[in-house]
Amino acid sequence: MKIAIAMMLAALPAAAQYSGDVVKIGVLTDLSSVYSELGGPGSVKAAELAAEDFMNKHKDIKVVVIGVDHQNKADISSAKAQEMIDRDGVDMIIDIPNSACALAASEVVKQRKKVLFVVTGGSTALTNAKCSKYTFHYWYDNYELANGTGTAVAKAGGKTWYNIFPNYAFGKDLDAQMRKAVEAAGGKNIAPSDATPFPNTDFSTYLLKAKSLKPEVFGTMQAGADLINVVKQYNEFGLRAEGIKLAIGLVTEADIRALGQDAFAGANATVSWFSHHDKQSEEWSKRFTRAFGKPPTYMHAGVYSGVLTYLDAVARVKTDDSEKVIAALEGHKFSDAVTHNGFIRPQDHRVLLDVYQVQVKAKQDAKDPDDLFKYISTTPADKAFMPLAESTCKMDGSAAATPAAAPAAPAAAAPDAGSGK
Repeated sequence: MKIAIAMMLAALPAAAQYSGDVVKIGVLTDLSSVYSELGGPGSVKAAELAAEDFMNKHKDIKVVVIGVDHQNKADISSAKAQEMIDRDGVDMIIDIPNSACALAASEVVKQRKKVLFVVTGGSTALTNAKCSKYTFHYWYDNYELANGTGTAVAKAGGKTWYNIFPNYAFGKDLDAQMRKAVEAAGGKNIAPSDATPFPNTDFSTYLLKAKSLKPEVFGTMQAGADLINVVKQYNEFGLRAEGIKLAIGLVTEADIRALGQDAFAGANATVSWFSHHDKQSEEWSKRFTRAFGKPPTYMHAGVYSGVLTYLDAVARVKTDDSEKVIAALEGHKFSDAVTHNGFIRPQDHRVLLDVYQVQVKAKQDAKDPDDLFKYISTTPADKAFMPLAESTCKMDGSAAATPAAAPAAPAAAAPDAGSGK
């Protein structure tokens, strides 16, 4: 399935060099399955909005956005990435829910020397063992999720855990990061984590096991439709009633809306953006909703920010040549309508930004249908993600030859006035 949107403006000046006289953005996503609500068509729309904003500012540059379905299959993701580059002339690929699909696409862009921004894939392998000069890990990753949620819940008294995770790259990595964070914060895993089929609808075996183990915290590393099924059955099997807390590795607004806030109420999570964080976020959320017909997820906000960041680099170097764009991206500091204190770390292409610890509100506490999260705290950009000392990335050909050559991450600014909402 393919969605193509051409946005046409004035001809390019002779001084600028763009392949085919256009900059092409490819949104490689899940348009039809388990992750289609958190990314999917909404990610395509977010990319369109970013392209629209960019072209309103740079009227001499034409941008085209296309959306392609990877069907949550790594081989299809690889084939579609090749097709987008070789046939469609895409300069940059973005989104890619499902880490296996993201890792497969990363190999393709490395071979084709194009640019990839992974927004919705969470595996830390993207900036570690599988890092690449041509891949940037944007918005969130499993280390950041675990460092935020696992640490916060364990320090708040959730000392004993039992986890389940989807049996593929994302789930395995997130579970490993979560267990590590919990133990570092003084908690412990009272039983080995269990891998669940992906996708899956029946989690009864694991919920019954949790009831018998009686941990203080039941950790679920599922996402999208799988997470919705876990939470629904968590409530049906009475784990909430028995006082077993729910900690979610990755939750989006689409998941909460699917079941209702009360099904998730009290669950802790880490997010890179939420609609009631500040005035800019509220305005962007309303704009997206008008354009798309549904409110955004924080993944959609990440795609919007990522496209803007890439296009800004293109404008600065006046070309879509990957080598020059990558050099402009490395070490770049930025903020936009949805991102605070952004910094692109040259050594591993991890994009650092402020992230937020939140708790899902009960419906009766919400001011409006988009008021889903209670703000708890901010983890500043330079503290939220894996430090370089723990990185295994060996990147060849980037502008930063050694860690010492890169500028330090920016000091985090004080939370905005709206952060406490």
